[in-house]
Amino acid sequence: MSFWNQENQLLIDGELVGATGDRRFTSLNPATEETIGEAADATVVDVERAIRAARRAFDETDWSTNAGLRARCMRQLAQGMRDNVEDLRTLTVSEVGVPIAMTSGPALEGPIGILDYYADLAESYDRTVDLGVAEAYGGMHRRWVEREPYGVVSAISAYNYPTQLNLAKLGPALAAGCTVVLKGAPDTPLITLALGRLIAGTDMPAGVVNVLASSEVETGVVMTTDPDVDMVTFTGSTAVGKSIVAAASSTLKKVFLELGGKSAMVVLDEENVDGGAFGCSMAANSHAGQGCAITSRLLVPRAHMDRAVKMATEIFEGLGVGDPFDPANYVGPLISAKQREKVQGMVDRAVEAGATLVTGGSVTKHAEGFFFQPTVIVDADENSEIAQDEVFGPVLVVLPHDGDDDAVRIANNSKYGLSGGVLATDRARALGVARRIRTGTLSVNGGMWHAPDAPFGGYKQSGIGRENGVAGLEEFLQTKLLAEPA
Repeated sequence: MSFWNQENQLLIDGELVGATGDRRFTSLNPATEETIGEAADATVVDVERAIRAARRAFDETDWSTNAGLRARCMRQLAQGMRDNVEDLRTLTVSEVGVPIAMTSGPALEGPIGILDYYADLAESYDRTVDLGVAEAYGGMHRRWVEREPYGVVSAISAYNYPTQLNLAKLGPALAAGCTVVLKGAPDTPLITLALGRLIAGTDMPAGVVNVLASSEVETGVVMTTDPDVDMVTFTGSTAVGKSIVAAASSTLKKVFLELGGKSAMVVLDEENVDGGAFGCSMAANSHAGQGCAITSRLLVPRAHMDRAVKMATEIFEGLGVGDPFDPANYVGPLISAKQREKVQGMVDRAVEAGATLVTGGSVTKHAEGFFFQPTVIVDADENSEIAQDEVFGPVLVVLPHDGDDDAVRIANNSKYGLSGGVLATDRARALGVARRIRTGTLSVNGGMWHAPDAPFGGYKQSGIGRENGVAGLEEFLQTKLLAEPA
């Protein structure tokens, strides 16, 4: 079946339904600017229905206490995704614009493993910790800790890797025993609603997961302020994350945020310049630079700047840019005309401020689609907008450093702290520098950190909390201390 030739309905309280007033909105293919299909456009009324359904499912069913049911349902969802993977692949490339090769990894097939991991963890995680017996007020008392699900979770995802982001929220939340209202990004509604249809085919009790798409900003406000919501998890920009913290503060909800980044690849030795330039260049262009954890700053020893820039430029100019269904293309489109205008504006302002454009710097010559040329910038001040702010486009800033201490200083000269990398011929030296960089994830000499069991998140304004791993599960658990006379 073709996922975008169906009704693309919301999932609310166990039923696939249209939006109130039969509201709908279109989804565009960013590579062709053609309409892929229409999605049900949830209203505030729909969001409130979904929240009430999630509240009932948490309070009135055994979902929160039945680990076997939770594990079974997550495995059913994983299998449903695998059974329909080719339709999901086509929809992902069409709606998200991600190159088709990436659907074999982080854009589609890889994240299915998140469900497998958390299904196993739902059954194996020990929620009780014995603190033993202690004396208090003249008597002996036995104490222990129990971990309980947080409750109703509002989950709001971004457009760049919607399947990965949706499952990174659903997996640990469901394993913990929470119920969820999930809202996908308005730029990519169809892939999220397709997930809702697959969820409807599992044994999940009605209301455990509710899946929405909406073009209305107010729906997100309700999801972050409704008193029946116990926790909010959001992936997106730091600016929106700050507004969510403010909105959720009125009811003191727990807020779990995965936000932006301006990560640095730090090259320490001449021998690592080529490898650093290559790895950083490929990362900066991955999904047209639309990734929060990509390395978009390349820091190299000042004496080897020319070599690094030459290498990066050759790579940038050799990358295939175009139709994401063509395996020869590494760089697909940006998600929208608005995003392309943002990238163009940042590049133009960088040049006006004195930076040098080495290659790229403008839209491509494609007749349709929101494509932007892979762009290398040098001579930018480390405190400038282009070196400080997240571009979310295929733009690399190359900066010189004057030794290890200076490299650490520049890497840490950022409001963000999500990811990065260090390359050095000496392992101890590389680790020493890596441990001084204030980010949540770091690649040392090419190490790959991303996996379902590996906690992911950032320092500073890159977020609050961790996704994936045991730490990801524990974000969705409350801690309760109990005691009785011994």
